[in-house]
Amino acid sequence: MTINPANVDYTETGTGPLIVLVHSSASNARQWRQLMDDLNGRYHLIAINLFGYGTTPPWSGPNHQTLKNHADLVESIIPKQNKNICIVGHSFGGSVAMKTAAQLPDRVDRLILLDPNPFPLLKERGRTAAFNEILALRNYVKECGDNGDWASAGKRFADYWGSPGTWETMSEKRRANFISSIPPNYFEWDAVMNEETTLAEWYACLPRRTLVVTAQNTPRPTRELYELMQQTCEDWYFEDVPCGGHMAPVTHPGLVNPIIEKFAVKS
Repeated sequence: MTINPANVDYTETGTGPLIVLVHSSASNARQWRQLMDDLNGRYHLIAINLFGYGTTPPWSGPNHQTLKNHADLVESIIPKQNKNICIVGHSFGGSVAMKTAAQLPDRVDRLILLDPNPFPLLKERGRTAAFNEILALRNYVKECGDNGDWASAGKRFADYWGSPGTWETMSEKRRANFISSIPPNYFEWDAVMNEETTLAEWYACLPRRTLVVTAQNTPRPTRELYELMQQTCEDWYFEDVPCGGHMAPVTHPGLVNPIIEKFAVKS
């Protein structure tokens, strides 16, 4: 799939050091509104909409989507002259951020990963139960998508990444909006689950100034990924916030945003 930068939807504001923001699945660039307000005036901020979000065209490639496809999308909207770039990614956006940083080793010097989801690392490191748990969610979303049942996929997705009962608390309007954001996730599972980079390879190619943030009540697969990174990536930085779960960057910005800002300027 050929990327035309003119068709990529993103929000841009401010001047100063460049921070690129990559949203999670079933979200969009608007998830960074509070962070952009907090940092505006001190940083040059770009929040991208990935394939199928905002007005960025949906995925239409002839092959399975890959993380490289998303990294190429992000790279296409980064000004060529910028160096010393910080990339922030949440969940699937964290995996995209990793791939983008790996493609731009001389330009990206710090990386902030908010509960990233490179799930094949669980299988690589023998975390079978955690891998099978996330594989079951992937299979369910794929099955629902094949049947055009996006409402069922949305309910399972919301209850898994939020907490049981999240779907029931949503208004009808919120549910409808959430359902409309699920189809891109059908392809994102291919991108993340087919990635073959090992944890040792990620550690070798990503910036030493990499911060991984999680919350204590995040689901098992992302919790175990955080633990694996702590065990292997000894020069990286780690932060465990006390609440908020996987969606803490969205639901608890007052906890997460100061951590992002502090690390973005860390010498």
